[in-house]
Amino acid sequence: MAEESWQGTNLPRVGGFNRAVVLDAIRRGGGVSRVELAQRTGLTAQTMSNIVRALIADGLVSESGHAPSTGGKRRVLLQVVPEACSAVGLHLDPERITGVLLDLAGGVRHTASRRVPAGAEPAAVISALARTCKQLVSRVDPDEVLGAGLAVPGPLDAAQRTVLSPPNLTGWPAVPLADAVSERIGLPVVMDNDATAAAIGERWAGGEQRAGSFAYAYLGSGVGLGVVLADRVHRGVSGNAGEIGHVPAGGTRLCHCGRRGCLEAYCSMRAIVADSGGGDGGPIAESYARLCRRAAAGEADAAKVLRQAATRLGRSLAAVVGVLDVDRVVLGGPALRHVGDLVRDRVAAVLDAQVWAPEVRPVRVQTALIGEHAGAVGAASLVLDRSYSPRLTTLLGAETGPDVSAGRR
Repeated sequence: MAEESWQGTNLPRVGGFNRAVVLDAIRRGGGVSRVELAQRTGLTAQTMSNIVRALIADGLVSESGHAPSTGGKRRVLLQVVPEACSAVGLHLDPERITGVLLDLAGGVRHTASRRVPAGAEPAAVISALARTCKQLVSRVDPDEVLGAGLAVPGPLDAAQRTVLSPPNLTGWPAVPLADAVSERIGLPVVMDNDATAAAIGERWAGGEQRAGSFAYAYLGSGVGLGVVLADRVHRGVSGNAGEIGHVPAGGTRLCHCGRRGCLEAYCSMRAIVADSGGGDGGPIAESYARLCRRAAAGEADAAKVLRQAATRLGRSLAAVVGVLDVDRVVLGGPALRHVGDLVRDRVAAVLDAQVWAPEVRPVRVQTALIGEHAGAVGAASLVLDRSYSPRLTTLLGAETGPDVSAGRR
């Protein structure tokens, strides 16, 4: 699908929206001239000049050289200043908290992680999240940190900023996690499902490579799906779109959610380790990593177990592709470490065999650009997206949620 760009407006009183449109176009262009910006955004040359001047004065954009000569005056190229601001991203996995500090261009500046004790209560996890955040903020000037994003297992109550009894976290009936973490760290916090956050991170960091529409399969302790349609993330009516891990995938195996036949009962790290003969009683993620290393080294039995799981995943993704009519599937998350090519190739083969009308809609299967820390990178991207991406609510003057761009023009 061709990229659908945001268009600006030359009406008065919408400077914030136009500013976001221009900054987003510069960020995605990776070196673009004022003339090209005016063409992409539909803004007048004067409006464009004023906005670019303000962005340069605020330190968000810089001039980065000249375009090749075409016979006339060489055009000055613009790019974002990565170090202009930072955002913290925290990913809560049942076994581990991963944190990153992201710059404006989507680059990872620093990382941190700590293990979540088995059976940890919410209060202990909130403290661990706060410590991880403060560790990252201490590495930079705190004034440049816009806020923190949380990527967490669903389901969520977006309106109440609450995590609701996630199957992978026992003893969490209804935890107002976003507000609790915000109070502890003294920064505004935004929160989203980990798969949706990872898809936003992929879109933010991917620029032109991730323009348009795609389905992002997040493979970690569980299985989730983030959906981007025409450059907009799709969250559904309750904010819980993409719970593919608990969609029936055939079979009768009991899932940890209490139902039978869920995709996650066959494709989660725990399920794959069990199918390989079981771990050694230690953390599941470590047993899974050893299995993947054996598969990458050519051990046939280990590779077979992973291909079986990838086959089931591919069948479920074929249904997603058919319903959403997307032409791209992105695979990401820590479960792909060492075996990204193996899983991608198997999923691609299944999609080739099962997607309806492939001559009309050939589907590409790609591994993620943002790597194994996709959840944390996506969480930080939530902050950047809320602060600097053009949003319909900005134009309407009805922004919801915490204002993570407060204090920045």
